Amino acid sequence: MRPEIVNIAPLPPFIAGPLGERYLVHDLHGAGSRDAREALVRDVGARVRGLVAFGGSRVTPEQLDGFPALEIVSVFGVGYDGIPVEHCARRGIKVTHTPGVLDDEVADTAIALILMTLRRLVAAHKFVEAGEWSARPFPLTRSLWGKTVGIVGLGRIGRAIAERLVAHKARVVYHARGPKDAPWPFYASLVEMACASDVLVVVTPGGAATRHLIDARVLAALGPEGVLVNVARGSVVDEAALVAAIEAGTIAGAGLDVFEHEPEVPALLFRRDNVVLLPHVASATVETREAMGALCVENLRRHFDGLPVRTLVPELAGRIAP
Repeated sequence: MRPEIVNIAPLPPFIAGPLGERYLVHDLHGAGSRDAREALVRDVGARVRGLVAFGGSRVTPEQLDGFPALEIVSVFGVGYDGIPVEHCARRGIKVTHTPGVLDDEVADTAIALILMTLRRLVAAHKFVEAGEWSARPFPLTRSLWGKTVGIVGLGRIGRAIAERLVAHKARVVYHARGPKDAPWPFYASLVEMACASDVLVVVTPGGAATRHLIDARVLAALGPEGVLVNVARGSVVDEAALVAAIEAGTIAGAGLDVFEHEPEVPALLFRRDNVVLLPHVASATVETREAMGALCVENLRRHFDGLPVRTLVPELAGRIAP
């Protein structure tokens, strides 16, 4: 008999197809109203052994407890801050995610946001489209080469960003929980690094430990010629402080792929020449999303075949057998 699993997110065909071939899939996301979802959990919850979530999915311990036979949560995404990992650890539930396969895509997007913000390329496009070029030249902008770029979080994606920045002739520095085996200068103080940086790139994981890590103090240290780029999680930046900093000219601009209350974006950030807004698309290419989907499905397959999963989340390493 096929294992029963539940999905709590809208699954693209390249995930839904392979899952449907191997498992009996219950679509909790598409169940409709809250009452309908609760009825579905009451009906199948005791038999469900696997759960598929997105990186932005939010699940409470109480919701997980509606699945007493649950063995694995497979997250389609590198972030998993919406999954109660400690609760899963206590219940012996594996949690997997999809790191590695999206590093280059997110790093490319980070570089694009830096260039779009420093060079104001979106504003330049709108300038031409509005017919203003015939009346006056577009204002001068700022270069990336020669600038100091501070990376907040030097994991796989942070390193990929740093390598690209070196190719752009920028100076790389970084802040993390501790020094890494890396050729770039380390700052123990985020405020001091922000003060020394022309651009601050946020790529640290989300979650309670990093909530509002980029606050008013950090933004003030970045200064009126500094640019903030966020390709991590919206929760890492104090969004109210960022809006205030943009309005007051405390920083020069921002390039944002993520927001604190997605898909809601503060209207005060709209229609600003010094702000670039993307709808959380850093890894959103066909090639990368298909690779992420394949890894999400593979983790489930390996678990139910009695094999170690490929990408158990780091917090569970040594605590739960992969």
